[in-house]
Amino acid sequence: MEKSEKEKKESAFPSPTPTLSTPRDTLFSSPPQKQFEFDRQVAGVFDDMIQRSVPFYWENLKLQISLLKRFLQPGDRVVDLGCSTGNFLLQLGKGVEGLQLVGIDNSPPMIERAKIKGEAMGVKIEWIAGDFLTLPLPKSRVIVANYTLQFVRPLKREKLVKKIFDALTPGGMVIVTEKIISGNSWLDRAMVEIYYDFKREMGYSDYEIARKREALENVLIPYTAQENRELLESVGFRQIETLFRWNNFATFIGFKPEEEKGRKN
Repeated sequence: MEKSEKEKKESAFPSPTPTLSTPRDTLFSSPPQKQFEFDRQVAGVFDDMIQRSVPFYWENLKLQISLLKRFLQPGDRVVDLGCSTGNFLLQLGKGVEGLQLVGIDNSPPMIERAKIKGEAMGVKIEWIAGDFLTLPLPKSRVIVANYTLQFVRPLKREKLVKKIFDALTPGGMVIVTEKIISGNSWLDRAMVEIYYDFKREMGYSDYEIARKREALENVLIPYTAQENRELLESVGFRQIETLFRWNNFATFIGFKPEEEKGRKN
């Protein structure tokens, strides 16, 4: 039976196949010479790295965009902090017309690759290479930080989340996706082992998994799910929900109240 126009619209989602030819990630097949950073080497293999390292990566983006289709209006601004090579905004721009899209990343190589992909896909996005910890954020209806806060030092994380809150218009939404840990030591070890099983299934060797773990030590600092919720709530976000979770990865959404009753400047 042929699908109705409504069903076609609901199921439509741009192909996750990268526009550019992406080399396979083999960065950790030899001993790393430094801590992990989003340099030109990482940018070159990022699209392969992310879909082989983050479970349900594309499915989660699809879920977020399906939610935003029901939330956003033409002219609304969406800012992606830590946009990397632009996958989220490129898919959002393809799926929803008439939005103001801004991608910010502190890695110039990531922004360079995002620009090339944006031009190839014909999606209009403002790309900014800079430190979102110090850059002013434009007023926005939605601010997204997918796999971003975990790379911000804990002492600066609350300040950034407060900055996101202040940049949102009343009623605006934040979307945060993070790698998380458990407060239960046995469960935490089990979740890590399950995650490593996933990476093995995606073609990474035990050697590569161990080398990347070493490179990320003290660079990626995860919180528990409860700590992430409390962080959002501490700056004023309300109606905080878990939109998606797989093992030790979770996506949270929160809303800025329509009216900030009793809030002092």
